[in-house]
Amino acid sequence: MKLISALPPLARAVAQTTGLRAWQTGRLFRQTARRALDAVQDVLRAEVRKGNVAAVAAFLRGTALPAARKLLLERMTTRLLLRLGLRGALAGSVVGWVLPFVLEKLVQAGRQSGLFDKMLAHESVADTLTRLDELRHTAWKLVVPDAGTGAEVVEE
Repeated sequence: MKLISALPPLARAVAQTTGLRAWQTGRLFRQTARRALDAVQDVLRAEVRKGNVAAVAAFLRGTALPAARKLLLERMTTRLLLRLGLRGALAGSVVGWVLPFVLEKLVQAGRQSGLFDKMLAHESVADTLTRLDELRHTAWKLVVPDAGTGAEVVEE
């Protein structure tokens, strides 16, 4: 009988601890996703500054050559690893699940906004960099819809 009476407080304590850890994980995910998005943005901006607007658009569309795609992904991975400051298997695991998620949301935001066609419309480098900033902002809204505010979108 003593074991049965001890279970509810134990279960409550486990639930409180798990809830706290889930909250911490959410905060850590937002930080990691933000750093991943920054790393991707840095690499894409550097390529645009070099004059490779068509390569950036092809990469985001998924039509880039395998060698170019691999090179850009390696640069993004390296940049993200430097930003995270992790080493070893943990770093590889974190990058392995965060970077594809962030890239998927970035591509989704680009398709929704029609950015790919605008990038190839022979605009200046400054205009393309502005569009990349807009893409980053839109992708961040897709990754973290309310960013911890609890706000909801109300349809009219």
